[in-house]
Parts: sequence; C-alpha cells; structure tokens
Amino acid sequence: MPSAKAPVAKPTAAASPKPKGAIDVWTVEDPTFWADTGSRIANRNLWISIPALLLAFAVWMVFSAVAVNLNRVGFSFSTDQLFWLAALPALSGATLRIFYSFMVPIFGGRRWTAISTASLLVPALWLGFAVQDPGTPYWHFVAIAVLCGFGGGNFASSMSNISFFFPKARQGYALGMNAGLGNLGVSAVQFVVPVVLGFAVFGGLAGGPQMTAEGKALYLQNAGFVWVPFILAAALAAWFGMNDLQASRSSFAEQSAIFTRKHNWLMCWLYIGTFGSFIGFSAGFPMLSKTLFPEVDALKYAFLGPLVGALMRSAGGVLADKLGGALLTFLVFVGMVAGVVGVIAFLPGANGGGSFTGFLAMFMLLFVLSGIGNASTFRMIPVIFRTQHERALGANADARARAAATRRAGIESAAVIGFSSAIGAYGGFFIPKSFGSSLALTGSAEAALYGFVAFYLSCIAITWWWYFRRGAECPC
Repeated sequence: MPSAKAPVAKPTAAASPKPKGAIDVWTVEDPTFWADTGSRIANRNLWISIPALLLAFAVWMVFSAVAVNLNRVGFSFSTDQLFWLAALPALSGATLRIFYSFMVPIFGGRRWTAISTASLLVPALWLGFAVQDPGTPYWHFVAIAVLCGFGGGNFASSMSNISFFFPKARQGYALGMNAGLGNLGVSAVQFVVPVVLGFAVFGGLAGGPQMTAEGKALYLQNAGFVWVPFILAAALAAWFGMNDLQASRSSFAEQSAIFTRKHNWLMCWLYIGTFGSFIGFSAGFPMLSKTLFPEVDALKYAFLGPLVGALMRSAGGVLADKLGGALLTFLVFVGMVAGVVGVIAFLPGANGGGSFTGFLAMFMLLFVLSGIGNASTFRMIPVIFRTQHERALGANADARARAAATRRAGIESAAVIGFSSAIGAYGGFFIPKSFGSSLALTGSAEAALYGFVAFYLSCIAITWWWYFRRGAECPC
C-alpha cells in the first residue's frame, strides 16, 4: 500500500501574504515577527505608497504652476480669480481628507490606495483638454481645481494606512518618509511643468501648442497629460503589490471616538501651523512672488521651497524619533515667527522695492521649518494616544486588557493622523486666499503675514503648555 502523505501545513497569511490579499496576523511590536516578516512587507507597502502619494501631491498642486500661465495663452482672468484657482484645490482636498481619513480601516489600504490613485486621472485629463481652448469658461477651471482636491484627500488615507504597518519605534521614520518623499510631488509639479510646457511631449496626440503674446509656443496641456502614464502605473502597482491589514479594520464608530478627544483638536491646530503652512506657502508663493516682484521669473525658484520642505520632513521624522516631537515642534514654531517677521522686512513698500533675495531666503527658512514640523507633530500623535490609553488602564490591568488598549490607541492614532491632516490642509486654502485678499484690500501682503505671526504664537503656547513644559499633561 502506498504510504499516506503527511499533510502539508499551510502558511499563515502573515507569514506568506499574497501581494493581492489580506494579512490576518500583524504583530509588529514583536521583534521576532518584525525581523522575520513584518519589516519586508511594511517596507514594500511603504515604497509603493510613496510614488502614489507623490503623484497625488503633483495633481493637487498643479494649478500653482498652471495659474500663472493661463493669461499668457489667451485667457483673461483677474489676479483674484487666479489666486482662487491656486487656493481651491486645497479647500476641496482638505474637505475630502476628512472622509478619506476613515476609508482605510473600512475598505483596506490596498484597495483604497489603488482606487484613490486612479481617481487622479479625471482632473489630469480634463485640465489637459481645457487649457487648449481660450474660450473655456472660468467655471470649468474652478471645477477642475476642485477635482484636483482628490490628490489632497489621498494624503490622509495614505498616512493612516502606513501608520498601521510599522512599530511605534519606527513610525517617525515611516510617516516621515511617506509624507516627506510624497510631498516632493509639490516640488516636482513646479519643476516639471515649466519644463514640459516648452515642447510636444506626446507629439501630435496631445494637441498643438498655444501661442503667447510674445510669439512663444506653449504646450500647456502637458501640465495635465504628463502625469497620466505615471498615475496608471502607480494605481496598478498599488492594486497588485500592496496589502490589506485585517488588524487595521475598524468601523467608523470606533474611529469616531477621536472627536471626543481633546488632544485630537489640539494636534489639528498644530498641524495647521506646520502642514498648513507648507502646503499654503507652496500654493501661494508663485503668485505672490509674481505680484510683488513682477520683474523676477518666480517659477524658476518656486520648486525650491516645496523641495527643501519635503526633504526636511523626511529628516524631521528621524530627528523626532531621537529628540522627541514636542521639543522639535516648539522650536519649529519659534523659528517660524522669526521667519515671517523676516519676510515682512524684505517686502516692497513705500520705502523701496524690497529685496527678492531676502524674501526668497526667508521663505526657504519657512519651508525648512514647516517640513520639520510636519514630521514632529505626526511623531507626537501616537505617543499621546498610547500614553492616554495606558493611563486609563491602571497598573493592575492584565495582558488582554493591555492588548485591547494598544489596539484602540493604534486605531485612534491613525484616525487622528488622517483627520488632523485634513484640518491642516485648510491652510493650503487660507494662506493663498489671505495673500490675495490682503493685496486686494491694502495693496500689500503685510496684513496676512501679521496674522500668521499671531497664529504661530498660539501654536507655541499650546505646544509648551500641554506637551513640552515640565509637568505637561502629555510630554512627548
């Protein structure tokens, strides 16, 4: 008789996950699991997430590079209308982030990343067609700008998703890399768009050039079309290469507990000061520079600020892991007050034409500090919520209660990361709109900048009182 074959043990989903599928067991706080299995899977998901997020930021901020060129090719929009086009993607993106914050635990990170990345095709394609006809009405561009907010919404779900993959000791690094390299999309769009406007990237397939008053040919449609093949590739990579974590699954009811948490709202306020500044200055700097210093080709320099800010976010994640988030955040806001005062000092006014070199240098400082602050505030969130849940347990809690508390802290931390990113993104609307309104009402940007100083002072006070001083409620 043939000998019976021993049954072959099937590998668990955690030990041998399929690229397209869910992982049932995810215990990354276990050093053995992390070294043997978790690190490899987490890093694969991170490195697929980063380019998808970079493209999301590029589409989100595309009007910062397009708005300054529309009137050159036959459109006749007012300065205030152009500032609106630069600001609207941030408004819609911030609003979408509120909903996107809760999508990963409901739908899964792989599915949602693929779908949300593919959605970027809609504004990218529509923009490419709309700019080719100078008769395209303004409301079309308003609608496209609102749809560009899809890219802004993606950030909340992407950060929430990545936070589940890494242990707490590595979350500063992971979130810093995902956000920092993803933020490079802002710099990329302001660098790539001016380059691709000068020639027919897709030959005759994408349409002919538009002529400027100076007789120069511009292919403004490339500002939208150039991202399309990369969006398709990133969406497919997410669908086939990423994973859904069952450990991250939770209902909206579980996540909605954050709305009763004081520290959720405090961190939202601080994140307006860091990320809101980064994305708002990114959106508003090109138009502000063009308005205040018309003799300078601002687009040559516009990509530098988002570039250094994004890179400093990656570095800031590592610094925050080593130094602590509260200390770094406190120093960031002190520096940002000084930076805004410096910008004011170099503005053109009644006493002279100002200094673009000094103006640019002060904005570079603000981008550096906001990039570091983006990472340090996100580093604070998991520590705050873990501390809160551990305190609620008490010293005599058993292992099961501690595990449940750790899970709740993780779910709430991820939800706060997503939700605070939504609230913070409103800075991307208010900053360029503040510049536009200040210029329209007073002829200067000073009023807006003094408002920013007052806001940063409030952030210094919040950070010091609740998180940084001796005896603070949640030192982190």
